[in-house]
Amino acid sequence: MPTDFTKKTCREFVDALASSAPAPGGGGAAALAGALGTALGNMVGSLTVGKKKYADVEEEIIQLKAKCDALQAALLDMVAEDARCFEPLAAAYGIPKDDPNRAAVMEDALMTACSSPMRIMELCCQAIDAIAVFAEKGSRIAVSDAGCGAALCKAALQSASLNVFINTKAMADRDAAEALNDRANGMLEMYVPMADDIFDAVLSGLE
Repeated sequence: MPTDFTKKTCREFVDALASSAPAPGGGGAAALAGALGTALGNMVGSLTVGKKKYADVEEEIIQLKAKCDALQAALLDMVAEDARCFEPLAAAYGIPKDDPNRAAVMEDALMTACSSPMRIMELCCQAIDAIAVFAEKGSRIAVSDAGCGAALCKAALQSASLNVFINTKAMADRDAAEALNDRANGMLEMYVPMADDIFDAVLSGLE
């Protein structure tokens, strides 16, 4: 089993990321960034619950916080999962090029390697949806954290997409590759502008 770098210190994680080791890599970093961004949105919720000024949205915020608790945990789990999904591809690259099974093994490994960053993207989209509500309805004293959370989740979303695209580019099955590209691009087209809108709205409120 791959090392779960979420159990390491921040410094150990960064040192491992900077090393020549195949994992953690861009996917694991994206998952961690997404978890951090989600947590920042969740913090806005924590500072909203229990305040009389926000009593009318408290139940909605409580429910949203529970969703973000689950999203944070899922994104942290994806750090190790991304490393696990990369293992077959790392092994496939070591197969001699004259091996008749290499192409089939490589294709399966590329598909597996796409699965984790695609899931990270999906989780980041859900997080951006939640952060939009925190930014709109949450405590004004922490609204900057919602903007920070949106920026981090956007970065995580875009970073994870590159880990999809580098693998789909190498696929022989172009129909499968384009289907994955379409899914990834659809998320980017919808949620990058949404994250930008959240950030811009927060920024304009601070000027």
